[in-house]
Amino acid sequence: MLDPTTFGVFLSAAIALAITPGPGILYVMTRTLKGGKREGVMSSFGTAVGGMVHVFAAAFGISVIFATSALAFNLVKYLGAAYLIYLGIKTLRSSGSLIDMTTLQSAGSQRAFLQGITVEVLNPKTALFFLAFIPQFINPEGIVFAQFLMLGTLSITLNTSADLVVALLAGPLGQRLATNRRLQARQRYLTGTGLIALGGYVALTGSNQD
Repeated sequence: MLDPTTFGVFLSAAIALAITPGPGILYVMTRTLKGGKREGVMSSFGTAVGGMVHVFAAAFGISVIFATSALAFNLVKYLGAAYLIYLGIKTLRSSGSLIDMTTLQSAGSQRAFLQGITVEVLNPKTALFFLAFIPQFINPEGIVFAQFLMLGTLSITLNTSADLVVALLAGPLGQRLATNRRLQARQRYLTGTGLIALGGYVALTGSNQD
């Protein structure tokens, strides 16, 4: 399985990404501001279920790729590192408000839960991110499927925990993020540089291991 150092790097990166405002957190925040805390909490659970669908699908896909060719597995890792760097650059170059209060309407807790699942399952960026992020920390000598499933589940748990905190504090957080452009710029800078650093780290680490 994973050595302590690799797992420590993964855990640090996963926590940092979980608490950084991104599409998932902003969706939950907007849902909460529109429909209340219960609706926000249910949407958090919905996105968690949708995220696990991607985890199982990606775990199966990566396992098949590794069983077919170790070279293809390494290629996926390098492409993933490049994708993380691309996401970081794109984030740094983005602009505009983080929250669009006109896109969602209150829908009730049950519908919020189901919509959270649908939104996450149909989001190709989630699938691409898991395929880019998690393989960087997998030990090819272990059971690839089990490792991916463990890391993916841990990542989803951290993301959902952050979403639940946001659902409980959405009022003050939402107002600050929606109106404070300096805070928005700082969020984009931290997210973008973090993704670029992570992509560069895993790419260089992989090169040193070859």
